[in-house]
Amino acid sequence: MDNTALIITIAVLAMFILLFLIIKTKLQAFLALIIASLFVGLAVGMPPQELITHIEESMGGTLGFVALIIGIGTIFGEVLRASGASEKLALTLMDKFGEKNIVWALAASGFLVSIAVFIDVAIVILVPLTYALVRRSKKSLLYYGIPLTAGLSVTHTFIPPTPGPIATASIIGADLGYVILFGVIAAIPAVIIAGPIFGTFISKKIYVGIPEQFEKSTFEYDEEKLPGFRGILIILLTPLLLILGNTFSDLLLPEGNIIREILMFIGNPIIALLIVTLLSIWFYGHRRGFTKEEMQRITTRALEPAGIIILITGAGGVFGQTLIATGIGDILADAMQTINMPLVVFGFVTASLIRITQGSGTVSMITAASLVAPLIPHFDVSEPMLGVVTIAIACGGTAFSHVNDSGFWMANRYFGMSVADTLKSWTVMKTLVGLTGFAVCLILSIFVP
Repeated sequence: MDNTALIITIAVLAMFILLFLIIKTKLQAFLALIIASLFVGLAVGMPPQELITHIEESMGGTLGFVALIIGIGTIFGEVLRASGASEKLALTLMDKFGEKNIVWALAASGFLVSIAVFIDVAIVILVPLTYALVRRSKKSLLYYGIPLTAGLSVTHTFIPPTPGPIATASIIGADLGYVILFGVIAAIPAVIIAGPIFGTFISKKIYVGIPEQFEKSTFEYDEEKLPGFRGILIILLTPLLLILGNTFSDLLLPEGNIIREILMFIGNPIIALLIVTLLSIWFYGHRRGFTKEEMQRITTRALEPAGIIILITGAGGVFGQTLIATGIGDILADAMQTINMPLVVFGFVTASLIRITQGSGTVSMITAASLVAPLIPHFDVSEPMLGVVTIAIACGGTAFSHVNDSGFWMANRYFGMSVADTLKSWTVMKTLVGLTGFAVCLILSIFVP
């Protein structure tokens, strides 16, 4: 067997081992990625001690940035959740949009809330709001629930500082400013098509009432105790604007310009998130009556889910760096050039296949990014194009949600649907999000240098 065939065989076996461990043995993805990396390193003849050093260095190199972003970002989201900011945002938008445009208000609510709050937490918080609407209108729960969850899904998947795009961008080296810019551009048509448009259509085909276990649930709130709408909107959008300011000041202002230096400092993703997190702790924590001890518990609790995502991201970086060491990038790049496959398409297809196979959107994105990373040096990929590739991978990681995805079962439970109806509604909604976003990425790839 020649060297090329050997490397391809090792890479294929590594993917098989990875998926087998995650799907069949239910091994935690972090451990599965480390084991797959060890297999690749040993199979290509890397000395064991050198392999261990390689893993340690790759893990540290990946996590230096990601751990800080995800750690600070989850604290930011948890403080907003605990303050009632998510509910206030949704209720205000529903009031401003009016009864006729309620589905657009729900889509916008999901879109904004998911900037800071994890999607599973946001579903638990916001879906009960729709039960009151169902009681009043007698319409299918899907009429309200699909637009809401489409908004949540789009932002959670496409727009930093959520974990998926952060991890993907880190592994392939994309600038977060471009990821945010192209994520928003892809997200708007995706949420419109998969949310209000599809929600209105599917609600006429499938009637879903309030799930029996939630029939007696009511959403009660004291308007005076909820934070102000304008302040919530400002604090949610501030980190995105600061990060975009960092990217464009680097492009538009000359080196040595004091404004450029300030914008690049406060727009560094770590500093931008740190600023808004400290502001949220003050305004939505201490100023609203939380004691120091309560704030410590809230911020500590936020780091529990963050730890898992950080470790999986680090292990994904290790897997990617180990594949790079094998030389698989040369082989894949030659094959893609032979069949004329753009990097955007490869990223989407790879993430989609992994998503269909093992279920987790975050793991799909991280693994696909690990396979794209070895290709980057072989293509003339600009900073903006890396942002487009990141979103394409994210699109593959969100589409095709089905029975092996935990989100599928959350929708099944909170909407009280059969498996068949969940496939017809939730799965189609997630797939529309991914395919619409990918279509936008293909268009962007024509114009982005």
